[in-house]
Amino acid sequence: MNDIEPYRVHVPQADLDDLADRLGRARWPDELPGVGWDYGIPLERVRELAERWRTTYDWRVHEAALNAYPQFVTEIDGQRIHFLHVPSANPSALPLVLVHGWPGSVLEFLDLIEPLTDDFHLVIPSIPGFGFSGPTHEKGWGLERIARAFAELMSRLGYERFGAHGGDWGSGVARALGGVAPDRVVGVHVNYLPTPGPVDGLSGQDRERAERIAAFAANRPGYQVLQATRPQTIAYALTDSPIGQLAWIAEKFTEWADPASSISDDVLLSDVSIYWFTRTAGSSARLAKESGRGTPCPVPLGVAVLPHDIVQSVRPLAERSFDIRHWTELPRGGHFAALEVPQDLAADIAAFFQLQGAVTSSST
Repeated sequence: MNDIEPYRVHVPQADLDDLADRLGRARWPDELPGVGWDYGIPLERVRELAERWRTTYDWRVHEAALNAYPQFVTEIDGQRIHFLHVPSANPSALPLVLVHGWPGSVLEFLDLIEPLTDDFHLVIPSIPGFGFSGPTHEKGWGLERIARAFAELMSRLGYERFGAHGGDWGSGVARALGGVAPDRVVGVHVNYLPTPGPVDGLSGQDRERAERIAAFAANRPGYQVLQATRPQTIAYALTDSPIGQLAWIAEKFTEWADPASSISDDVLLSDVSIYWFTRTAGSSARLAKESGRGTPCPVPLGVAVLPHDIVQSVRPLAERSFDIRHWTELPRGGHFAALEVPQDLAADIAAFFQLQGAVTSSST
Protein backbone atom coordinates (compact mmCIF):
# COMPACT_ATOMS: atom_id res chain seq x y z
CA MET A 1 0.00 0.00 0.00
CA ASN A 2 2.98 2.31 0.54
CA ASP A 3 4.67 1.45 -2.75
CA ILE A 4 5.75 4.27 -5.02
CA GLU A 5 5.96 3.15 -8.64
CA PRO A 6 7.52 4.92 -11.64
CA TYR A 7 5.03 6.29 -14.15
CA ARG A 8 5.16 7.55 -17.71
CA VAL A 9 2.31 9.21 -19.56
CA HIS A 10 1.27 7.26 -22.63
CA VAL A 11 -2.09 7.83 -24.25
CA PRO A 12 -3.02 4.85 -26.45
CA GLN A 13 -3.11 5.61 -30.16
CA ALA A 14 -6.70 4.38 -30.23
CA ASP A 15 -7.65 7.26 -27.91
CA LEU A 16 -5.91 9.78 -30.17
CA ASP A 17 -7.74 8.35 -33.19
CA ASP A 18 -11.06 8.44 -31.35
CA LEU A 19 -10.51 12.10 -30.45
CA ALA A 20 -9.75 13.04 -34.07
CA ASP A 21 -12.86 11.16 -35.22
CA ARG A 22 -15.10 12.89 -32.70
CA LEU A 23 -13.69 16.31 -33.58
CA GLY A 24 -14.29 15.62 -37.27
CA ARG A 25 -17.94 14.77 -36.62
CA ALA A 26 -18.70 17.70 -34.31
CA ARG A 27 -22.23 19.11 -34.24
CA TRP A 28 -21.90 22.86 -33.96
CA PRO A 29 -24.43 25.17 -32.27
CA ASP A 30 -25.76 28.33 -33.83
CA GLU A 31 -24.67 31.74 -32.58
CA LEU A 32 -26.33 35.13 -32.41
CA PRO A 33 -24.70 37.74 -34.64
CA GLY A 34 -22.44 40.33 -33.07
CA VAL A 35 -22.60 39.10 -29.46
CA GLY A 36 -18.86 38.51 -29.04
CA TRP A 37 -18.10 37.01 -25.63
CA ASP A 38 -21.32 38.22 -23.97
CA TYR A 39 -23.04 34.83 -24.34
CA GLY A 40 -19.94 32.66 -23.80
CA ILE A 41 -16.90 31.68 -25.82
CA PRO A 42 -17.50 32.58 -29.49
CA LEU A 43 -18.14 29.90 -32.09
CA GLU A 44 -15.29 31.07 -34.32
CA ARG A 45 -12.75 30.70 -31.50
CA VAL A 46 -13.87 27.17 -30.60
CA ARG A 47 -13.85 26.13 -34.27
CA GLU A 48 -10.31 27.47 -34.62
CA LEU A 49 -9.08 25.56 -31.56
CA ALA A 50 -10.92 22.38 -32.53
CA GLU A 51 -9.42 22.39 -36.02
CA ARG A 52 -5.94 22.83 -34.59
CA TRP A 53 -6.57 20.05 -32.06
CA ARG A 54 -7.70 17.73 -34.87
CA THR A 55 -5.01 18.53 -37.45
CA THR A 56 -1.74 20.23 -36.47
CA TYR A 57 -1.57 19.82 -32.69
CA ASP A 58 0.75 16.94 -31.67
CA TRP A 59 -0.09 15.42 -28.28
CA ARG A 60 3.04 13.25 -28.40
CA VAL A 61 5.27 16.34 -28.22
CA HIS A 62 3.62 17.51 -25.02
CA GLU A 63 3.46 13.99 -23.62
CA ALA A 64 7.24 13.83 -24.09
CA ALA A 65 7.64 17.17 -22.28
CA LEU A 66 5.87 15.70 -19.23
CA ASN A 67 7.89 12.49 -19.47
CA ALA A 68 11.13 14.47 -19.41
CA TYR A 69 10.63 14.68 -15.63
CA PRO A 70 10.46 11.78 -13.14
CA GLN A 71 6.86 10.78 -12.44
CA PHE A 72 5.39 8.32 -10.01
CA VAL A 73 2.11 6.95 -8.66
CA THR A 74 1.19 5.68 -5.23
CA GLU A 75 -2.02 4.84 -3.38
CA ILE A 76 -3.00 6.90 -0.35
CA ASP A 77 -6.31 6.60 1.52
CA GLY A 78 -7.61 4.30 -1.22
CA GLN A 79 -6.86 6.85 -3.96
CA ARG A 80 -4.23 6.80 -6.67
CA ILE A 81 -1.94 9.83 -6.49
CA HIS A 82 0.20 10.83 -9.48
CA PHE A 83 3.10 13.23 -9.02
CA LEU A 84 6.27 14.62 -10.50
CA HIS A 85 9.29 14.47 -8.19
CA VAL A 86 12.26 16.63 -9.18
CA PRO A 87 14.93 16.68 -6.45
CA SER A 88 17.42 19.52 -6.28
CA ALA A 89 21.18 19.01 -6.55
CA ASN A 90 21.44 21.29 -3.51
CA PRO A 91 21.60 19.07 -0.40
CA SER A 92 20.13 21.83 1.79
CA ALA A 93 17.18 22.46 -0.54
CA LEU A 94 13.70 22.74 0.96
CA PRO A 95 11.07 20.22 -0.18
CA LEU A 96 8.21 22.15 -1.81
CA VAL A 97 4.77 20.94 -2.90
CA LEU A 98 3.32 22.76 -5.92
CA VAL A 99 -0.45 22.31 -6.19
CA HIS A 100 -2.44 23.18 -9.32
CA GLY A 101 -6.10 24.17 -9.52
CA TRP A 102 -9.03 23.99 -11.95
CA PRO A 103 -8.95 24.00 -14.93
CA GLY A 104 -5.24 23.44 -14.53
CA SER A 105 -2.96 20.43 -14.20
CA VAL A 106 0.63 19.53 -13.38
CA LEU A 107 1.42 20.80 -16.88
CA GLU A 108 1.21 24.41 -15.70
CA PHE A 109 4.25 24.02 -13.42
CA LEU A 110 6.76 22.79 -16.01
CA ASP A 111 8.21 26.28 -16.52
CA LEU A 112 8.72 26.66 -12.76
CA ILE A 113 10.90 23.57 -12.43
CA GLU A 114 14.17 24.98 -13.73
CA PRO A 115 14.10 28.27 -11.78
CA LEU A 116 13.09 26.56 -8.53
CA THR A 117 15.26 23.43 -8.40
CA ASP A 118 18.36 25.30 -7.20
CA ASP A 119 16.61 25.83 -3.87
CA PHE A 120 13.79 23.29 -3.71
CA HIS A 121 13.10 19.58 -4.01
CA LEU A 122 9.90 19.78 -6.05
CA VAL A 123 6.88 17.52 -5.58
CA ILE A 124 4.09 18.29 -8.07
CA PRO A 125 1.01 16.10 -7.53
CA SER A 126 -2.13 15.78 -9.59
CA ILE A 127 -5.05 16.55 -7.28
CA PRO A 128 -7.18 13.43 -6.65
CA GLY A 129 -9.96 13.52 -9.24
CA PHE A 130 -7.76 15.42 -11.71
CA GLY A 131 -5.64 14.25 -14.59
CA PHE A 132 -3.31 11.32 -14.07
CA SER A 133 -4.43 10.75 -10.47
CA GLY A 134 -7.67 9.64 -12.11
CA PRO A 135 -11.23 9.94 -10.80
CA THR A 136 -12.02 9.75 -7.11
CA HIS A 137 -14.14 6.76 -6.11
CA GLU A 138 -16.01 7.90 -3.02
CA LYS A 139 -17.42 11.01 -1.42
CA GLY A 140 -15.40 13.21 0.86
CA TRP A 141 -12.40 14.20 -1.23
CA GLY A 142 -12.41 17.85 -0.22
CA LEU A 143 -9.52 20.18 0.53
CA GLU A 144 -8.64 18.79 3.95
CA ARG A 145 -8.61 15.15 2.85
CA ILE A 146 -6.45 16.06 -0.15
CA ALA A 147 -4.08 17.92 2.15
CA ARG A 148 -3.78 14.92 4.46
CA ALA A 149 -3.01 12.71 1.47
CA PHE A 150 -0.30 15.11 0.30
CA ALA A 151 1.20 15.26 3.80
CA GLU A 152 1.38 11.46 3.74
CA LEU A 153 2.96 11.61 0.28
CA MET A 154 5.71 13.87 1.64
CA SER A 155 6.30 11.40 4.47
CA ARG A 156 6.68 8.55 2.01
CA LEU A 157 9.26 10.59 0.14
CA GLY A 158 11.17 11.16 3.37
CA TYR A 159 10.31 14.86 3.66
CA GLU A 160 9.28 15.70 7.22
CA ARG A 161 9.67 19.46 6.84
CA PHE A 162 8.43 21.22 3.72
CA GLY A 163 6.72 24.23 2.16
CA ALA A 164 3.68 24.48 -0.09
CA HIS A 165 2.52 26.70 -2.93
CA GLY A 166 -0.70 26.84 -4.89
CA GLY A 167 -3.14 28.86 -6.93
CA ASP A 168 -6.89 28.41 -7.43
CA TRP A 169 -7.86 25.11 -5.69
CA GLY A 170 -4.13 24.63 -5.12
CA SER A 171 -4.20 27.67 -2.84
CA GLY A 172 -6.89 26.01 -0.74
CA VAL A 173 -5.02 22.69 -0.63
CA ALA A 174 -1.73 24.41 0.27
CA ARG A 175 -3.39 26.35 3.09
CA ALA A 176 -5.09 23.17 4.28
CA LEU A 177 -1.66 21.51 4.39
CA GLY A 178 -0.60 24.22 6.81
CA GLY A 179 -3.68 23.42 8.87
CA VAL A 180 -3.36 19.62 9.00
CA ALA A 181 0.43 19.57 9.43
CA PRO A 182 1.43 22.87 11.09
CA ASP A 183 4.44 21.27 12.78
CA ARG A 184 5.83 20.21 9.38
CA VAL A 185 4.86 23.02 7.00
CA VAL A 186 7.35 25.90 7.29
CA GLY A 187 5.18 28.23 5.23
CA VAL A 188 2.60 28.49 2.48
CA HIS A 189 2.84 30.71 -0.59
CA VAL A 190 -0.23 31.37 -2.75
CA ASN A 191 -1.05 33.36 -5.85
CA TYR A 192 -4.79 33.35 -5.25
CA LEU A 193 -6.45 34.24 -1.94
CA PRO A 194 -10.11 35.29 -1.82
CA THR A 195 -10.61 37.72 1.06
CA PRO A 196 -14.32 38.30 1.60
CA GLY A 197 -15.24 40.67 4.37
CA PRO A 198 -16.86 43.98 5.27
CA VAL A 199 -15.71 47.06 3.38
CA ASP A 200 -16.15 49.27 6.46
CA GLY A 201 -12.88 50.97 7.27
CA LEU A 202 -11.35 50.25 3.88
CA SER A 203 -10.49 52.92 1.38
CA GLY A 204 -8.95 53.34 -2.05
CA GLN A 205 -7.76 50.20 -3.79
CA ASP A 206 -8.60 47.96 -0.83
CA ARG A 207 -12.22 49.08 -0.83
CA GLU A 208 -12.52 48.68 -4.61
CA ARG A 209 -11.14 45.16 -4.41
CA ALA A 210 -13.41 44.19 -1.51
CA GLU A 211 -16.44 45.48 -3.41
CA ARG A 212 -15.47 43.41 -6.47
CA ILE A 213 -15.07 40.32 -4.30
CA ALA A 214 -18.53 40.90 -2.81
CA ALA A 215 -20.04 41.36 -6.27
CA PHE A 216 -18.35 38.18 -7.51
CA ALA A 217 -19.67 36.19 -4.54
CA ALA A 218 -23.19 37.56 -5.02
CA ASN A 219 -23.24 36.61 -8.71
CA ARG A 220 -21.49 33.27 -8.85
CA PRO A 221 -20.49 32.30 -12.41
CA GLY A 222 -22.59 29.63 -14.07
CA TYR A 223 -19.75 27.11 -14.33
CA GLN A 224 -19.13 27.40 -10.58
CA VAL A 225 -22.78 26.85 -9.67
CA LEU A 226 -23.01 23.80 -11.95
CA GLN A 227 -19.82 22.20 -10.65
CA ALA A 228 -20.73 22.89 -7.03
CA THR A 229 -24.29 21.57 -7.30
CA ARG A 230 -24.60 19.22 -10.30
CA PRO A 231 -21.12 17.88 -11.16
CA GLN A 232 -22.51 14.55 -12.34
CA THR A 233 -24.91 16.19 -14.76
CA ILE A 234 -22.25 18.34 -16.44
CA ALA A 235 -19.90 15.34 -16.56
CA TYR A 236 -21.94 13.61 -19.28
CA ALA A 237 -21.53 16.43 -21.77
CA LEU A 238 -17.86 17.11 -20.99
CA THR A 239 -16.82 13.44 -20.98
CA ASP A 240 -18.64 12.57 -24.20
CA SER A 241 -17.91 15.68 -26.28
CA PRO A 242 -14.37 16.95 -26.82
CA ILE A 243 -15.86 20.18 -28.16
CA GLY A 244 -17.76 20.60 -24.90
CA GLN A 245 -14.64 19.94 -22.84
CA LEU A 246 -12.63 22.31 -25.03
CA ALA A 247 -15.11 25.18 -24.77
CA TRP A 248 -15.59 24.67 -21.02
CA ILE A 249 -11.87 25.16 -20.34
CA ALA A 250 -10.78 27.45 -23.18
CA GLU A 251 -13.23 30.11 -22.07
CA LYS A 252 -11.49 30.32 -18.69
CA PHE A 253 -8.01 30.55 -20.22
CA THR A 254 -9.13 33.68 -22.03
CA GLU A 255 -11.31 35.36 -19.41
CA TRP A 256 -9.03 34.74 -16.43
CA ALA A 257 -5.64 35.49 -17.98
CA ASP A 258 -3.89 38.81 -18.46
CA PRO A 259 -4.77 39.96 -22.01
CA ALA A 260 -1.05 40.59 -22.52
CA SER A 261 -0.14 37.00 -21.59
CA SER A 262 1.02 34.60 -24.25
CA ILE A 263 -0.31 31.20 -23.22
CA SER A 264 -0.03 29.30 -26.47
CA ASP A 265 -2.93 27.43 -28.01
CA ASP A 266 -0.85 24.25 -27.81
CA VAL A 267 -0.44 24.62 -24.04
CA LEU A 268 -4.18 25.21 -23.74
CA LEU A 269 -4.91 22.15 -25.88
CA SER A 270 -2.50 20.03 -23.83
CA ASP A 271 -4.32 20.98 -20.65
CA VAL A 272 -7.70 20.19 -22.22
CA SER A 273 -6.27 16.92 -23.55
CA ILE A 274 -5.28 15.81 -20.05
CA TYR A 275 -8.86 16.22 -18.83
CA TRP A 276 -10.18 14.53 -21.98
CA PHE A 277 -7.89 11.50 -22.04
CA THR A 278 -8.20 10.85 -18.28
CA ARG A 279 -11.98 11.38 -18.28
CA THR A 280 -11.75 13.57 -15.19
CA ALA A 281 -14.15 16.36 -16.15
CA GLY A 282 -16.74 15.10 -13.69
CA SER A 283 -14.44 14.09 -10.85
CA SER A 284 -12.54 17.39 -11.02
CA ALA A 285 -15.85 19.24 -10.90
CA ARG A 286 -16.81 17.32 -7.75
CA LEU A 287 -14.16 19.18 -5.77
CA ALA A 288 -16.41 22.26 -5.82
CA LYS A 289 -19.17 20.22 -4.17
CA GLU A 290 -16.93 18.35 -1.73
CA SER A 291 -15.09 21.38 -0.35
CA GLY A 292 -16.38 23.61 2.40
CA ARG A 293 -14.76 26.70 3.88
CA GLY A 294 -11.43 24.95 4.39
CA THR A 295 -9.09 24.39 7.29
CA PRO A 296 -7.49 27.30 9.21
CA CYS A 297 -3.89 27.91 8.20
CA PRO A 298 -1.79 28.88 11.25
CA VAL A 299 1.60 28.84 9.48
CA PRO A 300 3.29 31.87 7.83
CA LEU A 301 1.64 32.89 4.56
CA GLY A 302 3.10 34.63 1.53
CA VAL A 303 0.78 36.16 -1.07
CA ALA A 304 1.42 37.17 -4.68
CA VAL A 305 -1.41 39.26 -6.16
CA LEU A 306 -1.86 39.24 -9.93
CA PRO A 307 -3.45 42.36 -11.48
CA HIS A 308 -5.67 40.45 -13.93
CA ASP A 309 -6.78 37.60 -11.64
CA ILE A 310 -10.46 36.82 -11.07
CA VAL A 311 -10.28 38.82 -7.83
CA GLN A 312 -7.41 40.55 -6.04
CA SER A 313 -6.68 39.96 -2.37
CA VAL A 314 -7.22 42.68 0.21
CA ARG A 315 -4.35 42.71 2.71
CA PRO A 316 -6.20 44.20 5.72
CA LEU A 317 -8.86 41.49 5.34
CA ALA A 318 -6.28 38.74 4.80
CA GLU A 319 -4.46 39.76 7.98
CA ARG A 320 -7.60 39.09 10.00
CA SER A 321 -7.36 35.37 9.19
CA PHE A 322 -3.73 34.66 8.27
CA ASP A 323 -0.20 35.27 9.50
CA ILE A 324 0.88 37.32 6.50
CA ARG A 325 4.68 37.50 6.28
CA HIS A 326 5.14 38.45 2.62
CA TRP A 327 2.94 40.37 0.17
CA THR A 328 3.78 41.13 -3.45
CA GLU A 329 1.76 43.02 -6.04
CA LEU A 330 3.08 41.59 -9.29
CA PRO A 331 3.01 44.01 -12.24
CA ARG A 332 1.45 41.59 -14.72
CA GLY A 333 -0.30 38.26 -15.00
CA GLY A 334 -3.68 36.72 -14.27
CA HIS A 335 -5.15 33.57 -12.79
CA PHE A 336 -2.67 31.18 -14.42
CA ALA A 337 0.44 32.71 -12.86
CA ALA A 338 2.72 29.69 -13.37
CA LEU A 339 1.97 29.76 -17.10
CA GLU A 340 1.82 33.52 -17.54
CA VAL A 341 4.69 34.84 -15.40
CA PRO A 342 6.74 31.81 -14.31
CA GLN A 343 9.97 33.71 -13.64
CA ASP A 344 8.21 36.36 -11.53
CA LEU A 345 6.30 33.72 -9.62
CA ALA A 346 9.38 31.56 -9.01
CA ALA A 347 11.29 34.57 -7.70
CA ASP A 348 8.46 35.47 -5.32
CA ILE A 349 8.17 31.90 -4.01
CA ALA A 350 11.91 31.81 -3.32
CA ALA A 351 11.83 35.26 -1.67
CA PHE A 352 9.04 34.19 0.70
CA PHE A 353 10.82 31.04 1.86
CA GLN A 354 14.06 32.99 2.24
CA LEU A 355 12.22 35.26 4.67
CA GLN A 356 11.20 32.18 6.66
CA GLY A 357 14.85 31.13 6.88
CA ALA A 358 13.96 27.94 5.02
CA VAL A 359 16.04 28.84 1.96
CA THR A 360 19.49 30.24 2.59
CA SER A 361 20.33 31.37 -0.93
CA SER A 362 18.53 31.60 -4.23
CA SER A 363 19.48 32.04 -7.84
CA THR A 364 15.97 33.00 -8.92
